[in-house]
Amino acid sequence: MLDRLGRCYSACWRFIVTGFVCSASALWAPGSIANEHYVARPEVQAYIDELVETHQFSRAALEEVFSQSNRQDRIIELMSRPAERRLVWHEYRKILVDEPRISQGVTFWRDNRAALERAETIYGVPPEIIVAIIGVETRYGRVTGNFGVVDALSTLAFDYPPRAKFFRGQLTQHFLLSREEGKDPLSMKGSYAGAMGYGQFIPSSYRSYAVDFDGDGVRDIWSNKTDAIGSVANYFAENGWRGQHDVVERVSLVAENAELTSLANGALKPTRTVAEWRDLGVQVSAEQPPNRIATLMRMQQPESAEYWLGFEDFYAITRYNHSRLYAMAVYQLSQAISERQKN
Repeated sequence: MLDRLGRCYSACWRFIVTGFVCSASALWAPGSIANEHYVARPEVQAYIDELVETHQFSRAALEEVFSQSNRQDRIIELMSRPAERRLVWHEYRKILVDEPRISQGVTFWRDNRAALERAETIYGVPPEIIVAIIGVETRYGRVTGNFGVVDALSTLAFDYPPRAKFFRGQLTQHFLLSREEGKDPLSMKGSYAGAMGYGQFIPSSYRSYAVDFDGDGVRDIWSNKTDAIGSVANYFAENGWRGQHDVVERVSLVAENAELTSLANGALKPTRTVAEWRDLGVQVSAEQPPNRIATLMRMQQPESAEYWLGFEDFYAITRYNHSRLYAMAVYQLSQAISERQKN
């Protein structure tokens, strides 16, 4: 392994009772690492103490990792940049429901049909939803991130106070998954926030939801499309996907009154029944059971607004990204891919 200072390390990472073990020649020699490395910082040493005590990691191995990990100012810049102008629905949709994602999604579906069909059989998640998620997240593996996950999570854990607690937890999760999977923690790449692979799983999501879907003994979401497909399907199954006939329904209002306007785009989680929405003036199709729960959404188009009801499976999509715009884009992309692949 060649670190960022150009020195070669021959560390071997494997799981034993005491944690990570590496070859003696790879251990960090005190005084040989410049101050910019995280290992020299007192708060990082305190964090290492915690990992050694709580999770029985090897101190020498952790110090080696942190001796090769640096603060990445680009990550701080990306996390701290002023919020861009908030996109409305038709602007957001244009970015994610585009021709390349549709055509590439059809190709991805055809190339991975067997795995997608098996995922639907086991987890109940249709192929188009799995394909759309991977398309939105990484353009079917084309853009998965090139930051070292340890660098990204260390930077955010120790140099980004607004989210330090969360990312410190994810850094711990990353070390745990590395030990469990027999991986070098420095070898894994991801986004500037530490999300990894085709489906952009953060470390805690990897540990909870990633699956070895091809049975080779490895949960590989970075280069194994079959594992990535199974893992995304499992994520949805574990987060409430029910496999109901429809995910959303376009609706109209008897009149745009103040009460309905205030309720639209409220909680992501469905709380009112279809019958209650009807009583409030939402015109819902007769096929919808009156006791089915839904949330009302107002989606802005260039000249007017659309109204939609989102049902339980729509809420399940928002568990992947807590945004109604994201979930609607995933759903509409899934439908566009499904229609195209039939032809």
